[in-house]
Amino acid sequence: MKMENFSELNLPEQLLRSLEKMQFTTPTPIQAQAIPMALQGRDILGSAQTGTGKTAAFGIPLITHLIKNQTSTAIVMTPTRELAVQVMQTLKKLIGGNTPIKAALLIGGENMFRQFSQLEARPRLIVGTPGRINDHLTRKSLRLEQADFLVLDETDRMLDMGFGVQIDKVLSFMPRERQTLMFSATMPAHIVAMSNKYMKQPLRIAVGSTSAPIKAIKQSIIRMTQGEKYGALTQQLDARGGSIIVFVRTKHGADRLAHKLGRENHSAGTIHGDLRQNKRDKVIRQFREKEIRILVATDVAARGLDIPHIEHVINYDLPQCPEDYIHRIGRTARAGAEGEALCLVTPEENGKWAAIERLMNNGESSPDNYSRAGQRPQKPGNRNNRGQQDRRRSGPGAPGKEGFNGQRRTKKPYRKTQAAA
Repeated sequence: MKMENFSELNLPEQLLRSLEKMQFTTPTPIQAQAIPMALQGRDILGSAQTGTGKTAAFGIPLITHLIKNQTSTAIVMTPTRELAVQVMQTLKKLIGGNTPIKAALLIGGENMFRQFSQLEARPRLIVGTPGRINDHLTRKSLRLEQADFLVLDETDRMLDMGFGVQIDKVLSFMPRERQTLMFSATMPAHIVAMSNKYMKQPLRIAVGSTSAPIKAIKQSIIRMTQGEKYGALTQQLDARGGSIIVFVRTKHGADRLAHKLGRENHSAGTIHGDLRQNKRDKVIRQFREKEIRILVATDVAARGLDIPHIEHVINYDLPQCPEDYIHRIGRTARAGAEGEALCLVTPEENGKWAAIERLMNNGESSPDNYSRAGQRPQKPGNRNNRGQQDRRRSGPGAPGKEGFNGQRRTKKPYRKTQAAA
């Protein structure tokens, strides 16, 4: 069964009102395939490109289950705090304001006593990260005997981050008779093996290619040396408007780059795993509300960060894992919008870029799915032009303080804030 409209389903009235308020009318492909079967009680093993509405794909069946089963509890596990926060926000919107269903957000970096208070209220919806959920299970502040609905979101990422043992432990506290929905951006063999271990005859749903970005993202690369990277970055920041995420490899590199950009009057903040949760929340809020234009991030932000106005993703450093490239650039072109993704590639990163190309082209290296940004057109007889970055040092487009149009940097319409340390 595939649906064309949410009104076709026998959903609770309060959930239909929430969907109408959220202007959810036509389901995305993953929602159209997963929701009807999940409402029938089937276990689901689903994969789809990032930004295609997976949260509502499991959220609508989850909320329906809680409304129709007054003693049931549902638990959602995510790999990162940011994703857990955003999942909780979406689920609360789906539940609506006038409801007896209480919720608890269990993530690291937040006050334990606040979470104790949430758990004392006997919530029926639990969203959190595996580590903190296990902390509460060990303290016996969380009980999962009635948790008969489980969602594992971004399962591949949780396993990549080493959460496999912790997931096993959480599931050992849950009843065997339960419904399980497992969503993963990629579907390697160990994910399938995990589904066979914890799910009953799961329905496999795959929508689109999980190894290719959505078509609304325009990709481009610039080849350069490591020493040319920062100048090329500032040149690109001057030439582009709107909100930008710049991805780097390390936490220290994120702090250093954001601080350097701040000294040059770019409104930039940073987010990485060493920041306290309140600082991470503050930076994301500033970025969401356009108080800062540039967010310098490690891969902690690649999954789950859903901010519709992000127009550009710049990979200052290429990711270690090719699949993370798909998640990084998936932060733009959200909810049907268009976006641009740029990679600054040094000779040392050629191997990483080749692996990304193979992933996007089903094992073959091909330049057809991206363009060469900022490069000089090939001239007849110019044997030295090998598609490298335009290295002109004067005139329009020169590196340094001048932008592509030879104009000095002007003040951005964003309020400058100090880069988070």
